[in-house]
Amino acid sequence: MLVLVAPGQGAQTPGFLTPWLDLPGAADRLAAWSDAIGLDLAHYGTQADADAIRDTSVAQPLLVAAGLLSATALGDITPGAVAGHSVGEITAAAYAGVLTEDEALRFVRTRGLAMAEAAAVTETGMAALLGGDPDVTVPHLEKLGLTPANVNGAGQIVAAGTLEQLAALAEDKPEGVRKVVPLKVAGAFHTEHMAPAVAALEEAAGGLTPADPRITYVSNRDGKAVSAGADVISRLVGQVANPVRWDLCMETFQELGVTALIEVCPGGTLTGLAKRALKGVQTLAVKTPDDLDAARTLVAEHS
Repeated sequence: MLVLVAPGQGAQTPGFLTPWLDLPGAADRLAAWSDAIGLDLAHYGTQADADAIRDTSVAQPLLVAAGLLSATALGDITPGAVAGHSVGEITAAAYAGVLTEDEALRFVRTRGLAMAEAAAVTETGMAALLGGDPDVTVPHLEKLGLTPANVNGAGQIVAAGTLEQLAALAEDKPEGVRKVVPLKVAGAFHTEHMAPAVAALEEAAGGLTPADPRITYVSNRDGKAVSAGADVISRLVGQVANPVRWDLCMETFQELGVTALIEVCPGGTLTGLAKRALKGVQTLAVKTPDDLDAARTLVAEHS
């Protein structure tokens, strides 16, 4: 059973879209999406530097566009399930047919702008904690006023909060945590600091006409498979201010009988987690078009 997953913010790197624009029709699709949302995706995906694409309002549409381009390039496939980490959930929703591609790009543009505005209110950030026991780590974070914003499984939790709270964490690591790694993101995503963005997304959601997923859609909120399109959208709206439970998504993949996992462009982060948490499952990260043949072989073996 094949699962297709889409990464979240932070996976982007300068120039990562360049080889994808050589695929037939890719440049035209990207140009149409750029016109629809008022953002030059080709420029940011091929020429902009790391600081420019770290901007939340840029990174999020860029990631969804990349995910959709690479997923389409795999061909007409039907995975057993689809999921995305954080903003990758919008990629997954479009791939599952809940949203059209244009709706997904417009929605993620609103999301990125609203989250960037919320992040500007207070200086906040995120840091990855490597190792440790969640039963020990989570209470420790809460004691410091931090939120376990991403519970990723495979021994990784991402803490989010103010810069002062993160500085306190660096000085006072939870027992068993090997390392605290600051992340290059613009704010404390998936925490109460993002609450102002929820209202903007609720308004944007009112203009959508979601369909029910044509593929099993696994939600970040609780790892549950969601069968109603309206429920998917409701979860996408609330998720910006609530923790990502990727650990529970991977538990659901196991329950569904996953045998292979493909991560769409810019792949790497989620396959890394899967290698540690989903023993025996074949994984493949689609980074460039050179990875497509191997991905299609995996699809043929596991669909």
